[in-house]
Amino acid sequence: MVDHSGSQAGSVISFGPFGLYPAERLLKKGDETLAVGGRALDILIALVERAGEVVTRKELILRVWPDVTVEEANLRVQINGLRKALGEGREDARYVVNVPGRGYCFVAPVTRSPARHISPQVEAVAAYPLKNLPARLTRMVGRDGIVRTLSGQLMLWRFVSIVGTGGIGKTTVAVSVAHMLLGDFDGAVFFIDLAALADPQLVPTAVASALGLVVRTSDPLVSLLAFIEGKKMLLVLDNCEHVIDVVARLAERVVSEAPQAHVLTTSREALRAEGEHVHLLYALDCPPDDADLTATEALRYPAAQLFMERAAASGYASKLSDADAQSVARICQGLDGIALAIEIAAGRAGSYGVQGTKELLDNRFRLLWQGRRTARPRHQTLNAMLDWSYNLLSEHEKLVLRRLSVFVGDFTLRGACSVACEPNAGDAEVIDAIESLMAKSLVSSGEIGGSIYYRLLSTTQVYVWEKLAKSGEADRIAQQHAISYSKFLERDEVMQSTPGEHSISAYALHIGNVRAALAWAFGDRGDPEVGIDLATWARPLFIGLSLLEEYRNWCERALAALSDAKRGTKQEMLLLEALELSSMFSKGHSDRARVALERALDLAEAFEDRERQLRLLADLNLYLIRLGDFPAAMAIIARTAAIVEVTKDPGAMVTLEWMAGVGHHLLGDQAAAQLHFERVMTLQVELETLGVDFLGGGQRVGYLCGLATVLWLRGFSHRARVVAQSAIDAAASQHYAVSTCISLVHAAMISLWTGELTRAHDLIEQLIPHAARYSLAQYHADGIALRGELAIAQHKAGVGIESLKEALGILRAEQYNLNVTRFIGVLAVGLHKTGDFDEALLTINGAVALAKNSGAKFYLAELLRIRARILASMPQPDFTGAMDGLEESLAVAREQGALALELRSACTSASWLSERGQRDQARRTLLPVYKRFTEGFDTADLTVAHRLIEELA
Repeated sequence: MVDHSGSQAGSVISFGPFGLYPAERLLKKGDETLAVGGRALDILIALVERAGEVVTRKELILRVWPDVTVEEANLRVQINGLRKALGEGREDARYVVNVPGRGYCFVAPVTRSPARHISPQVEAVAAYPLKNLPARLTRMVGRDGIVRTLSGQLMLWRFVSIVGTGGIGKTTVAVSVAHMLLGDFDGAVFFIDLAALADPQLVPTAVASALGLVVRTSDPLVSLLAFIEGKKMLLVLDNCEHVIDVVARLAERVVSEAPQAHVLTTSREALRAEGEHVHLLYALDCPPDDADLTATEALRYPAAQLFMERAAASGYASKLSDADAQSVARICQGLDGIALAIEIAAGRAGSYGVQGTKELLDNRFRLLWQGRRTARPRHQTLNAMLDWSYNLLSEHEKLVLRRLSVFVGDFTLRGACSVACEPNAGDAEVIDAIESLMAKSLVSSGEIGGSIYYRLLSTTQVYVWEKLAKSGEADRIAQQHAISYSKFLERDEVMQSTPGEHSISAYALHIGNVRAALAWAFGDRGDPEVGIDLATWARPLFIGLSLLEEYRNWCERALAALSDAKRGTKQEMLLLEALELSSMFSKGHSDRARVALERALDLAEAFEDRERQLRLLADLNLYLIRLGDFPAAMAIIARTAAIVEVTKDPGAMVTLEWMAGVGHHLLGDQAAAQLHFERVMTLQVELETLGVDFLGGGQRVGYLCGLATVLWLRGFSHRARVVAQSAIDAAASQHYAVSTCISLVHAAMISLWTGELTRAHDLIEQLIPHAARYSLAQYHADGIALRGELAIAQHKAGVGIESLKEALGILRAEQYNLNVTRFIGVLAVGLHKTGDFDEALLTINGAVALAKNSGAKFYLAELLRIRARILASMPQPDFTGAMDGLEESLAVAREQGALALELRSACTSASWLSERGQRDQARRTLLPVYKRFTEGFDTADLTVAHRLIEELA
């Protein structure tokens, strides 16, 4: 800051109620010294020196910022602050006026007079040495906005504490704030690092020493306060947590007794001192752990920026690639966005690369990795940083923190008490300890879904888990942890409510702890009995989150661990039900899944558990439908109807109507199917819940998809599209992967049938990655098959054939035969288009035979039409066979009430008749079918039919 006060030495400039002392750089209002920033004071002095004249903006900028390039906006900010300090606008006071296009003018009358004696204690402090203020970083990542905010808060409130966990960057931010405010304090900024102080009573002496004050009294605080009084300065007290009581008293007195002094502290907990304003410093924002994350997207987050900058400094020469973006995201998230931890990890990238560094992070040796040699000793390894915090705790706080390390991620206060309380002791001491640990930034809390949850940072959790392991009580605490989650899931109303009644997405945050508890329980040092209970009650959580393959594994381990005494119990029944359900969607329709299902059904009947029987019968019905055994599935519907007749349960009636709708549709009675599906919709309005369900909220999605398909077959293509979209929306609101896949499969099929190829493409490309993400092989194969069908529709038959063959191989291996006959028919169309007539005929004959033998007649009319077209276009055409096939196709479509398929066959027949000169007969064949439609005239089939009718007119 340039000193321009020489010409005004020994004088005071008065205007209004104010007195300006240029030499002392003071502005007073009466006897009150006003807190004005250094740059604003420079502007005021410059304007008052030339009162009544216009001082240009360029002149003011050169005087106030002589060695810095700034924009005029900076000048405006300082002018506005000056006007506010002078109280412009109150009682019509005017001092500084803007002269448009020129500059500013001081317009108030001024008088100059010799200054009265100013106390020697009020002296300029710009000459104080700055050697104790550390250099600011060349570039600070992700904190610029926070530094600006803190600077403003400090100037306003005078006493601010930056509070956060170790290594988060408190000192870096404080140093940056200090440098930003150097001008406002004319260089009187003093940085005092208290980390090395072992004796709290030496804090005042350390502060006095930083100010160059030699203390010769028994109470250094008295001398320090006498020295500071009247001086404008900023004290930065760094690392206060281990001497916090003394710092709190010192800061309180400085702020109250030295009105121009400001105090900025850093600590892992708040000082809780009078006048203190706490600024919580949070971790750096991390990129999401997303498989589709790109390098550009990742580098929008400060944590990733910091990692790559420090990696480059360590010798990592490559730019971040899209392939490594997710790994960087996982590194940053695994280190909780803690700046120090990210810097230390990035230091390994030069030797191991990004992928190698991520793999090393899974090793607990990360706590021992060395950071910068120039860092403070406690910041040279994560272990040293955590030692510093841990050693400041009381023994009880250490005990509670160790026990909390058993949690993975978020946990509740009740859960914490269940593992951290001593036997037969109350919760109060644990709650007090957790509050203290939160104050010390070792435990954090936040609101999730209206409830408060707590967590340890991952580095802290790893550190204290090792302490727990060495304490000898790790297994006991792990057992308590597993028991607490088992009881929680068993007793929670939402978890044990009727499936589909509630969304369980809010419970996803518990999955990490449940996994950890199951892994311990079934491990070498675990308790299998606890694991069996937990696996039993965790069913809604795993299935609701679509973690089917994982849950199948836990069910198998639980069933294998069942003692003889527990076989034949309700617990075995529940585990068997869970096993068959998770197996059906993750491992296909194996005999093992059916055995488990039928064993569970036998137990439910033995226990006379009607509700469970209904649920298991619905599962068995679904199993048989997906297997392709439709007559057997209809027999299950009859068994279900017998139970519903006894129970009169409205929810069970919904399930029965849904099962009947699916059964009649697959067997080819589309009118009956539509009736049953619409009854489901009517009952749904009357019921708050849907009763029995096969997979969470999947029943609603299932009947919407079934209804949409039936509506298209019945000729209501517009309604079919609306209902299909409703199914997608319903699945999205439930967050169930299986339901989402089902809705996308059916919506894509309807889009293909209606000729909306762009929409079909979009739906298929949503389906395939979604199914792959959740390891749902059957729906992934459906997606591949639909992609092949789309390719054939887009005249890319070769590509389509390859996709269909790949998909059919998977579907057969999974024994998922629901859509196999239809896809075989589409494959035959593709082969026909490529001219492979013999293979096409062989393929379509197989599809027709399979449909007739299995009873899956819902698509038989279309299969017969495809075969007729192939017969008619063979090198040696069989026109008689083709026409007979078309007649059969028309008859089947009429019998089934499948108007859409009847139209396709009628179009093919009319086209052939027209080619043979029988135009009137062709028109009589097609026109009556066309006239039965009431909607969907923009669809591909109706557009073709309309054009053909006009040609035949």
